[in-house]
Amino acid sequence: MNIWAVANQKGGVGKTTTAVTLAGQLAAEGQRTLLVDLDPHGSLTTYFGFDPDSIDVSVYTLFKDRADRRPRTQYRDVLRATACENLTLLPASTALATLDRQLGTQDGMGLVLAQTLADLQAHFDHVLIDCPPMLGVLMVNALAACHRLLIPVQCEFLALKGLERMLHTLKMISRARGGEVPRVIVPTLYDRRTRASVDTLNVLRERYGSEVWSDVIPVDTQFREASKLGRPLSLWQPRARGSLAYLALLDTLLGRASHTAFGEHALDGQALA
Repeated sequence: MNIWAVANQKGGVGKTTTAVTLAGQLAAEGQRTLLVDLDPHGSLTTYFGFDPDSIDVSVYTLFKDRADRRPRTQYRDVLRATACENLTLLPASTALATLDRQLGTQDGMGLVLAQTLADLQAHFDHVLIDCPPMLGVLMVNALAACHRLLIPVQCEFLALKGLERMLHTLKMISRARGGEVPRVIVPTLYDRRTRASVDTLNVLRERYGSEVWSDVIPVDTQFREASKLGRPLSLWQPRARGSLAYLALLDTLLGRASHTAFGEHALDGQALA
């Protein structure tokens, strides 16, 4: 089972879009795919039509079971089927926002997700974790569980500061983990028509070299339309510009030959949801 976490300590960089679109492509290829929402805002949960304010059983329940030393809630009661074949959701609730204050200092809280995914290993081929934009027990759980970290970075200069904070956080967590998490920096919201996008992409590549994915995710209004429908763009419009970009990223992550001759110089667009 491949486990990838999608994280950045800056919001609005395309974390949820990245998790959803990659998951949709994997599901379309027949891969049993689990999406895990660790963000108290619940954007991923909302994307698939569930309400994080009123959901009764969620990923929060798994943490509470561990903290209260009670029998674990049955996974069939926590996992939610989506309208997309091969795509399952482990939803968030807004109660996750209280997790650090209520339970964060208790023993074993940093490994709840890793233990959950170990139990589910026979049921899924791939897991994508949508992380909260802050350091805390949820981020620690994601990094303890994942095999690879994807860091979406918006192609604008303020996002570079968010990346610096994220990499500083990773250094601290890597020391506790006993080794670095393999990572890929993914340039998002790229618009070749703007100087800000072009310059930011150049800075990313100069500073971080081979850690930066060799391609980019373009701005594309179709991401927003897909979110309104509650379907990954990769399933709804597989030939859309954004879908092809994420397919190229997936090919890179899986180490396979690219399905498409996608490249930054062919990009154009308007907005990434």
